[in-house]
Amino acid sequence: MRTFVTFLILLGTAAAAAAQEASPLFAGQEPIRIVLTGPISSLQGDRSETPRPATLTLGAEAHSVTLAPRGITRRMKDICHFPPLRVRFVPPPAQGLFAGQQQLKLVTHCRAPERFQDHVLLEYAAYRMLNRLTPQSLNVRLAQIAYRNPDGRPLVTRAAFFIEDWDGAARRLGMSRPRVGDAVARTQLSPAEAARAALFAYMIGNLDWSMRVGPKGEGCCHNFRLLSPPGSARVVPIPYDFDFSGLVDAPYAQVPEGLRLNSVRERQYRGYCMHNAEAVAAAADFRGRQAELMTVVSTVPGLSDGSKRRASAYIGEFFRDIATEEKLRSKVLRTCIR
Repeated sequence: MRTFVTFLILLGTAAAAAAQEASPLFAGQEPIRIVLTGPISSLQGDRSETPRPATLTLGAEAHSVTLAPRGITRRMKDICHFPPLRVRFVPPPAQGLFAGQQQLKLVTHCRAPERFQDHVLLEYAAYRMLNRLTPQSLNVRLAQIAYRNPDGRPLVTRAAFFIEDWDGAARRLGMSRPRVGDAVARTQLSPAEAARAALFAYMIGNLDWSMRVGPKGEGCCHNFRLLSPPGSARVVPIPYDFDFSGLVDAPYAQVPEGLRLNSVRERQYRGYCMHNAEAVAAAADFRGRQAELMTVVSTVPGLSDGSKRRASAYIGEFFRDIATEEKLRSKVLRTCIR
């Protein structure tokens, strides 16, 4: 036993030594104001993934970038009038707020009416709540973006947020991105992290994920990526992409096939029964952070009062479901996957 404990201590020390500080962009939380100048109107009409040259301006900083539509559902013109974007810096900045960034995902408004900003801000809140629960999550940075065509003509200004790229997250956490095939075994998953991620998915009402397999022909996983701690045979599953969750409640969100639910606002726990002990421990941690998590929702900059109330009530329902271990087992863990 003493040898095993010593191994765990050394493993934790190695991971801590390998970890790095967050990059400048994700070291702060206050919203930033930027201008994106480029073929924005063309991007709205042509959803091919061809990169287009543009300029990103933040105060005195000006960076050459390329912009390309990305995603699956939100890239469809009949779903979203404005696509999510992939922003690539050419070349990567050596200094300033975007120092070290090469490529970032930008989550944008789906449609022009201001009410669609709330869906962006609620998804941002989901990422921020996960950040509060564990550093083993993707960092995000909120932005107010003024979009302009090449002639400088302003088009629209809307809320958006940048998502930390996976290589950056791996460096920050002192981990690596493992090579995996089409699926990973349940026994390969870190039990504590898998249970936390599944309970988090239940909290925000997210059903559109798998931490073990991906769509046919696309490899592992679906709205999850896996990272490997140094010296460990286990992998840490990290979730992303929460627009289909009940918390966000996007107008295009649908319940995945095979689940007998009427709305994405309905919850169903989809963690593994073999991790139930870890889920009980995770629920205790969630309960201890209830006020902190509720504050994240109530203080999102720019989120409408109505959306704040609705989101707070929705998260409040989750905490009633896990109020005691007995309620957790009878209300949540009863649908665990065996």
